[in-house]
Amino acid sequence: MNTPDAHPVDRASGVFTANTFDDAMAIPNTIQIQVNGEPQTCAPNLSLPQLLTSIDLNPRLVAVEYNGEILHRQHWETTQLQEGDRLEIVTIVGGGR
Repeated sequence: MNTPDAHPVDRASGVFTANTFDDAMAIPNTIQIQVNGEPQTCAPNLSLPQLLTSIDLNPRLVAVEYNGEILHRQHWETTQLQEGDRLEIVTIVGGGR
């Protein structure tokens, strides 16, 4: 019998979604991180640009605070997410007169 996956998975990006912390802990080979104060589950060692793209953010239009420090764009590709990392992501919005 083919049953639907209990946890939606973006297999290309490695980002998993879970409804509760217990659900997140039940997904094998995942880590818990925090994005803008909300728990997020993803594959270990996912790069920052991969995470941004997977959550529908254009990496060119955001600023990222990584574990309490602004992370310069030149370090994004080499930054691999680890268990317990905290990200604050701010999007750039244009407009005005």
